[in-house]
Amino acid sequence: MHKWILTWILPTLLYTSCFHIICLVGTIAFACNDMTPEQMATNVNCSSPERHTRSYDYMEGGDVRVRRLFCRTQWYLRIDKRGKVKGTQDKQTNYNIMEIRTVAVGVVAIKGVESEYFLAMDKEGKLYAKKVCNEDCNFREFIQENHYNTYASAKWTHSGREMFVAINQKGSPVKGKKTKKEQKTAHFLPIAIT
Repeated sequence: MHKWILTWILPTLLYTSCFHIICLVGTIAFACNDMTPEQMATNVNCSSPERHTRSYDYMEGGDVRVRRLFCRTQWYLRIDKRGKVKGTQDKQTNYNIMEIRTVAVGVVAIKGVESEYFLAMDKEGKLYAKKVCNEDCNFREFIQENHYNTYASAKWTHSGREMFVAINQKGSPVKGKKTKKEQKTAHFLPIAIT
């Protein structure tokens, strides 16, 4: 008789537990039907306003990354002590160490740490360096599908097309008018300083 009671009670307990879980999930799904996407995200705690703000605070002028920008053409971006912008293959020089500072969401300013010059682009697409940061020094940073970054002038375009920071196979800067985001001359890997 004890055997019969145990085998009868165990399945009942399992079915009861499953029933409660199904009811709980159904209740949550029903309650979420009347919510906006923002309210649903807040309920599951993946994108509450507090968390969203904390996650993106660094995007508003606080985030500074120190990197070497290595172009797919095998040159590092360099800004020397006279403010000349070009490529270098010397990994040991400090003139290729850049401070990438976020100035707005998706927009960065690039500064040579050793030279203290900011990378800038004029309306003709020519790269140059400035001691004082202004709108010419703002670049939109994009991560491409191949995991390289591109940097397009945030202020200037050429016939409606974006103009990108680029270094050719000889290590010389390419005018922004001649660049496209698909070109390897415009693709950079931000390499952490070790």
